[in-house]
Amino acid sequence: MVAPNVKAETMRLMDRRTALEAEMNAIIAGLSVPGGPGITGGLVDAEGFPRADIDIPAVIAQRRRLGELRNDHKDITNKIEKNLEALHSTKLTRNEQSTPRSSGTSAPLHGGLSRNDPMEEDVVTRLPFAMIDEIADGSPAAVDGLLLGDEIVKFGSVEAGDRLQERLVSEAISNEGNQVSLLIIRQGSPMNLTITPRKWHGRGLMGCHFRIL
Repeated sequence: MVAPNVKAETMRLMDRRTALEAEMNAIIAGLSVPGGPGITGGLVDAEGFPRADIDIPAVIAQRRRLGELRNDHKDITNKIEKNLEALHSTKLTRNEQSTPRSSGTSAPLHGGLSRNDPMEEDVVTRLPFAMIDEIADGSPAAVDGLLLGDEIVKFGSVEAGDRLQERLVSEAISNEGNQVSLLIIRQGSPMNLTITPRKWHGRGLMGCHFRIL
């Protein structure tokens, strides 16, 4: 049996990560208002003077805080992944021990999937691999329902793994004009969405940025 403290710690870490994401989203939204500097935009005007239309010290402080939050988010995500590995390992061991030895005939397990601990299943299904940290007004992503802070669990055929940015771009390009199914986490709850990558007046086919977690 998985130690209760491991499961409890994992859920606390997920709650902490959700709080970090909420703070990050608030900073990103504040920096990305119309006329704002964004999270990477310049702080000087065309003549090289400090912009007079923004509070530069506040912007610098917000960007610094955003960087700190992202580092904390990465650390927490790594801890969650380690705990999930422990949960998976323990569950596999338990399943192997509960499987009857073969004696020429197969004996079904009583209870089937209902034997799985619902908390373990919930923990596993909540682990995303990317988060929407930029989204343009009027973009396909915005029109089709994606929001800042949405966490991506599955994008078409893309799930966690290697070369995620490359695979996300390839998935969007190969499905231009066609609906792509997404599984996302929004404010801690799973949701299914569809988005249609397509040309619009802005850059790319979706008008959003995926930050790999």
